[in-house]
Amino acid sequence: MTATTYTLDTPRSTAGAAQDRESRFNALISVYMDDLYRYAYWLTHDRAVADDLVQETMVRAWKSMDRLQNPKAVKGWLITILRRENARRFERYQPKQSAIPTEELAARKAEYDTSTEAFVLRRALERLPEDYREPLLLQVIHGYSQKEIAAQLGLSSAGAGTRLFRARQKLREMLDAEQA
Repeated sequence: MTATTYTLDTPRSTAGAAQDRESRFNALISVYMDDLYRYAYWLTHDRAVADDLVQETMVRAWKSMDRLQNPKAVKGWLITILRRENARRFERYQPKQSAIPTEELAARKAEYDTSTEAFVLRRALERLPEDYREPLLLQVIHGYSQKEIAAQLGLSSAGAGTRLFRARQKLREMLDAEQA
């Protein structure tokens, strides 16, 4: 016995509300599923990862569907969610630190580059002040991000960025001077 009166916008029951939400969601996304998958595959070049990205995109879109203000902007909204999901994959990736000192990396390589360019580069790196050499090697050889370098060296992220910029600039100046 239900004596409650509903307006046209209000669902009649919880099951009806869920079904209505699901049908609205399906209507919004069904047109763009192929585009999402193509974009995900273009980003990842891996079918399984693209499938996972599209699935994660759908989960996030479902959770935030009520915040979509303009139904005509669905494609851009979904693409943005997918792009952010792809970025999250890399935020979660934590490269393992190696116990090998940076100075020994080149020595362990079986094929030691004896070219003139390699010699000039090594010499310029050795002459680079330690404050600039360390963050540069952490980024180039170890693959750390600017934030990770800042955390390791006890700097702000902006400070690490400044040191990286200056390190490249000084290295470029040294290499240009060698060529002159």
